[in-house]
Amino acid sequence: MKTAPAKATARTWLGLAVLVLPLLLITIDGTVLILGLPAISAELSPTGVEQLWMIDVYSLVLAGLLVAMSAAGDRFGRRRNLLIGAVIFSIASVSGALATEAWMLIAARALLGVGGAIMMPSTLSLVRNMFLDRQQRRYAMAVWAAMASVGAAVGPIVGGWIIDSFSWQAAFLMNIPVMLLLLVLGPLLLPESRNPELHRIDILSVALSFIGMIGVVYAIKSLTGGKDVALGLAALIVGLTAVVFFVRRQLSLPTPLIDVKLFRVRYFRGAVVADLLAIFAMVGALVALVQHLQLVLGLNPLQASLWLIPQAVLAAFAAFLAAALVKRALPAYVIATGLFIASMGFGLTVFLSPTSSPALTSASLALVALGAGMALALSNDIIMSSVQPERAGQAAATSETAYELGTTLGTAVLGSVLVAWYSRGVASSAQALDLGPELAERASSTMAEAILVASEVGGRTGAAILEIAEQAFTEAIVVTGIAGGAIMILTAMWAAVTLRGAGADQDLAAEHEDALR
Repeated sequence: MKTAPAKATARTWLGLAVLVLPLLLITIDGTVLILGLPAISAELSPTGVEQLWMIDVYSLVLAGLLVAMSAAGDRFGRRRNLLIGAVIFSIASVSGALATEAWMLIAARALLGVGGAIMMPSTLSLVRNMFLDRQQRRYAMAVWAAMASVGAAVGPIVGGWIIDSFSWQAAFLMNIPVMLLLLVLGPLLLPESRNPELHRIDILSVALSFIGMIGVVYAIKSLTGGKDVALGLAALIVGLTAVVFFVRRQLSLPTPLIDVKLFRVRYFRGAVVADLLAIFAMVGALVALVQHLQLVLGLNPLQASLWLIPQAVLAAFAAFLAAALVKRALPAYVIATGLFIASMGFGLTVFLSPTSSPALTSASLALVALGAGMALALSNDIIMSSVQPERAGQAAATSETAYELGTTLGTAVLGSVLVAWYSRGVASSAQALDLGPELAERASSTMAEAILVASEVGGRTGAAILEIAEQAFTEAIVVTGIAGGAIMILTAMWAAVTLRGAGADQDLAAEHEDALR
């Protein structure tokens, strides 16, 4: 007779509270500096390229190292990895706050990515090993997913408040108290775990995974932005080639860095794709609609951040709602419902105008956060429940790589649709104003640049430029919303088909082990 898994104790739940704190900071740090770029630019005078690297290098390094760092945790100890990552994250935070040159800030952000990549897989794999009972683990995963969703949602809120109240340096220093708390409480509350069957790390696999992820992510950012197309194509070729060789090598190794055979299993494959596209929706909507609040409706960073509070609250609530609903309905249907709710949030964008209330923008973001948060909570639970505890690190690396790719794709794909439609609208309407090629090109490049052009020209012409830009940007958001809504509906259909039959209390890990033999 099969023995029931041990129940979590009060100490285990306290350990979970410690685990989700670094996760919250890792996700917040991805977007926290977006509202601080004007202040950073005024103080450090970075070039346009350096500004992009200040934001992008963190996610690039984080994504590139997730698989390798997860493998290190599996072999040498996940708690040990978590604490080492906390030390590196702290050093990087201090370095960022003390930066006096643009390159120093970029280097600090890269080191933050290293620390985040070491910590992030450990947070999820430790949850899998600490909570053996399926129902308790579902709620633990709901807490984990809620913090991941909240981190993505509140990054601009935290950034807006801290930068407005203190300085951009404070956005780095806020990490220190949390990391110190983790270093003190982690050894006391978190158990050590590792996979005893794994020993040596294949260095070539580490290099291939890093090159592959960096190449693909950089190519997505370059190609969707329409800049450095040749370099972007070269990065895509190199990245995809590295990924192909990485997969082939994993299939031949006795102890692979990541078990790519897991993707043969329908539940695992379906949940990973749903996970990726749910965060794609949340981040893509955030990028587009935060700009509408600031650039079209004219709110300052702190005012805009206040209108983001409902989405942050619902992002946290969504995970627990999903955990409750799954007692009454199959996970596939709850995930599909969440994704359909997210599509409704995108659908609200069709009612936006240059004079609409911020409440409409806030409601759109809130629905996307609620729906995507529901999908994220259960897709993560299915991913981690699909494997035995010793495979937790590999499943965590897959889940978090999907999270980072979703973040990148949400920004790049929906962001590029937004920019392309905006540029088309301004270029076609600005011809009647006879601005001249230089000013017309500047005004059609970004909404922020159009505002500067309007202030430089002034008078009736400046007012006309601003009106054209606001209308074009709003129309671009509507088109972006329609695209995002369509993607969410297709993802809901994918989840309903690929995840059907996966019961809330089903022993998915045992079924998957049989399928992989």
